[in-house]
Amino acid sequence: MRHFGHIAPEVRKRLFHREPVAFTADSPPRLLAAALGATLYSPATRPRLAEDILRQASRGVVSMALCLEDSIDDADVPAAEENLVRRLAELAARADADPPLLFVRVRTPEQIPDLVRRLGPAARLLSGFVLPKFTEEHGVPFLEALADAEAAGGRRLFAMPVLESPELLYRESRAQTLDGVFRAVDKYRDRVLALRLGVTDFCSAYGLRRGPDMTAYDVQVVASVIADVVNVFGRADGTGFTVTGPVWEYFRVHERMFKPQLRQSPFLQVRAAALRDRLIEHAMDGLLREISLDQANGLLGKTCIHPSHVSPVHALSVVSHEEYGDARDILSPDRDGGGVLRSAYTNKMNEVKPHRAWAERTLLRAEVFGVAAEDVGFVDLLAAGPAR
Repeated sequence: MRHFGHIAPEVRKRLFHREPVAFTADSPPRLLAAALGATLYSPATRPRLAEDILRQASRGVVSMALCLEDSIDDADVPAAEENLVRRLAELAARADADPPLLFVRVRTPEQIPDLVRRLGPAARLLSGFVLPKFTEEHGVPFLEALADAEAAGGRRLFAMPVLESPELLYRESRAQTLDGVFRAVDKYRDRVLALRLGVTDFCSAYGLRRGPDMTAYDVQVVASVIADVVNVFGRADGTGFTVTGPVWEYFRVHERMFKPQLRQSPFLQVRAAALRDRLIEHAMDGLLREISLDQANGLLGKTCIHPSHVSPVHALSVVSHEEYGDARDILSPDRDGGGVLRSAYTNKMNEVKPHRAWAERTLLRAEVFGVAAEDVGFVDLLAAGPAR
């Protein structure tokens, strides 16, 4: 699989200075963590789950979470488990199947080995499990169950803990809870692919819900948690993890309070005014702003609940030609001693030592999402093949 692999090769050649690399579920963890992109969630109760998975893969989705937790009613869990096992077995039996990275969001640690056992050979389709409401006390049993299931099945399985517990939100318990989570994931570092932020649960603790004109960063009590999570888990000193952005809840807006947040000029330049209108109609201008803020705050990838969210996440994850040039210059062997140089775009200062970690992360993102051609912007990428 590869990002933008669903669009025609001749279109990719036009859009990219450097195309995204191909990868598999067996690729190195660092590459897979960066490549998660828009992780599309789907309730495990869907009767045509196997067909849904393949259809989304054909539209550019590279990671999915099949949910047995909050997206389904408590009473539906046994039926959802049965449906999941049956549909993944169907998928595994198809010779033409080329699914994305698949994760199962479970409720209890016991579900992990039980599902792997019930799946049998079809368990090879799984890349891992999403672990809800993760704290040290609550999360370690999940990680232990994952390790046991991995040993029994003989296949690598990753964990994606979700940071969404009230203890992380409350001021009096936040630091202690973050320290505990770090101890847990650091002990199982080789199995933790990424940490996910459960902002909907954070809002719930205060009876809040952000509207389509607001981002998670406009809700200050939530923004403060994101900042502290990045502070602890997003460090570039070798102790950090990939942290993914929060879910965007909206896919259509009937009434607006504020003006749209998308400038007209980037769309007029490529004759894509209709695309701008469609994005605004479906609340995507707020999503695009939140993705930009995710990246500015050190988050990579995003939890998604609607297929239309996938293309914006991936389009804004592509490294611009300017970013790529700056990163290459900063990491040039000729600059090992440090110093300052002017960007080739003559619009900024590149300071080698302080910008080195940024440059390394940028080149990793360039590997999985590609580098846009010099005259290509995010509007071109959005227009090339949006998910429907």
